[in-house]
Amino acid sequence: MTGGWDTADPTYIPPKSCSKNHYDPKRDHDMLRNDTDDITVELKYPMPLLKDSATADVLTKIHARVKARWKSGFSEPSFRKILYFAGICVLVLLVAIFFSLIIASFPAIRHFGVGFLSKSTWDPVRGEFGALPFVVGTLLVSFLALIFSVFLSLPTSIFLGEYFTRGGMSTFIKSMIELLAGVPSVIYGFCGLFLLTPLVRSLEVELGVAPYGVGILTASLVLSIMIIPYSASIGREVINLVPNDLKEAAFSLGATRFEVIRKIILPYARSGIFAGILLSLGRALGETMAVTMVIGNSNFIPTSIFSPSNSLASVIANEFTEATGRLYLSSLIELGLVLFLVTTVINIIGKIIVRRIGVEG
Repeated sequence: MTGGWDTADPTYIPPKSCSKNHYDPKRDHDMLRNDTDDITVELKYPMPLLKDSATADVLTKIHARVKARWKSGFSEPSFRKILYFAGICVLVLLVAIFFSLIIASFPAIRHFGVGFLSKSTWDPVRGEFGALPFVVGTLLVSFLALIFSVFLSLPTSIFLGEYFTRGGMSTFIKSMIELLAGVPSVIYGFCGLFLLTPLVRSLEVELGVAPYGVGILTASLVLSIMIIPYSASIGREVINLVPNDLKEAAFSLGATRFEVIRKIILPYARSGIFAGILLSLGRALGETMAVTMVIGNSNFIPTSIFSPSNSLASVIANEFTEATGRLYLSSLIELGLVLFLVTTVINIIGKIIVRRIGVEG
């Protein structure tokens, strides 16, 4: 030990202004700090923010302010109110459509009453109007189209949902199905008029019936092609949701692919498949242009599926611009009201059936 420090210790470097004869630890420490204040170090990477107590207080205040501003501007109750408002707007829209149809068709309702639905005469010249032929034509075309479409849409949904879930073939077929949904209805009408009508006329000649070509059958065939994408797409999505554990358990017990589809997949997905069929039925009930071009436009009750007929939508499209009298115009609007009610009732019945199927499953 010499002059207040150990000279044998090579790690100790005394301050340059430190005196060996007067050693003071506090003074030497302060002098060493002053000597190193001018030293700068260039860092290769930026250092993270040191979060001392003052910085933590500032960040806490900023977070509290932002959170308070978020709550005051868009909170959970506000979001719930927006959702309620959207739902109420939909209900108000439906009610407005219903009452607007009632108000516009009130002269026909007051003149014909309930007999408007049971009369089969539609004669604008004599002022006699009845909706029965059009209701029958609408239901016949829609349900026949639904039956025809099921024979194609259900196998297509099983094919895409179980056999070819991936790959180029699956993508191509899915794209074609989506393309069918986007084709304008007038194109379907032209195809039915120039392709299906001659075929149906040849079939009618072979069967010995009047060879109209146009009629219930032709309209049903065209409409069935139009509604295939709706039921096929929903059916495919529902089949894809069937758990793989159920299918693997059936395969492990020795079941074949057909048995798995018939006893596992279809029972599990039947409510969703029926919901897709119901959606396609709603689409079929309101179709106008394609049906108008191939149904025959006859204001009589059809006697067979080969007979020309008219639907509620097609008679409105054909005669609305020609309606001159107030009673004639209000009768056409009442047909729209009947179509609205028929669609609503069928959808409600379908929802009840879907719910029961789901509960039983």
